[in-house]
Amino acid sequence: MQSIPVYSIDKFNSKTEKTIQFQIEPFDIHRNFKVTYPHRHDDFYEILFITQGEGIYTIDMQDYVIKPFTIFFVSPGQIHELELSEDVQGYIFLFTSSFYHFNKTDPYKLFELPFFYNLAQETPPLCLKTEVEKQDFVELFRKAMNENQLKLTDNEEVIRALLDLILIQSKRIYPVSITEEPTNKGRILVKRFKQLIEEKCQENLSVREYAELLKITSNHLSETVKSVTGRTSTDLINDRMIMEIKRYLTHTDLGVSEIAYQLNFADQSYFSKYFKKMTEVSPLEFRRLLSTKIV
Repeated sequence: MQSIPVYSIDKFNSKTEKTIQFQIEPFDIHRNFKVTYPHRHDDFYEILFITQGEGIYTIDMQDYVIKPFTIFFVSPGQIHELELSEDVQGYIFLFTSSFYHFNKTDPYKLFELPFFYNLAQETPPLCLKTEVEKQDFVELFRKAMNENQLKLTDNEEVIRALLDLILIQSKRIYPVSITEEPTNKGRILVKRFKQLIEEKCQENLSVREYAELLKITSNHLSETVKSVTGRTSTDLINDRMIMEIKRYLTHTDLGVSEIAYQLNFADQSYFSKYFKKMTEVSPLEFRRLLSTKIV
């Protein structure tokens, strides 16, 4: 494999060639979209609700167990891969930011949700525990799916309202660390920063360049990141860059010099030194260890 596939939401629509902003449908082992795993999404979000079956959902190199009545959330840019049992069933809801934010005054409303662009660099699923929770979510997904199939008047408004309910209900019961503070402007800014890092990672930008894109000073960005996460802006950039390098080393057969070029490093030597400084192994050593399942 020469590169990690990046798909737009249109790729997941098998019935029409027109541009879409959302897709909601049943999920099972027979879904016949021509996508390759692992892959990532360019500008849309995914909610996968499993009601039957089991397997493993790998998101950004972390494995999560698939079991009945588990909901998974995937942000744009995250590399993910599915291993499913033959009897798996559920629902999948894909949507763009523009679909969600239509008629909303806050353009960063999605960043208030703990399961998108998680500051902890993890994306744990939501495991529904009570029968009431399970039935409530099944009903919400079924209603959204029926609206999408019937194409009645104002169906997009109804589907958008049902998406809101799904996300609000998920936020209410999603497990949040006791150290997690309520949403505030600082956390929103850090999530916007993380989104930009996700979008611009391959450009290898500096803290100053990210601050300019956010229309704030470097000092303000650094102070906010430090107060919210206890880490530096450079730490977050390095974390994401190392993750990207590991993605390339794991999921492609590109050479080290090719990866360095893809990620806008000045030369292979600096790239290799940078990776070894951050991980204590060279890129080639990482690949060798990966093949023996040590990394």
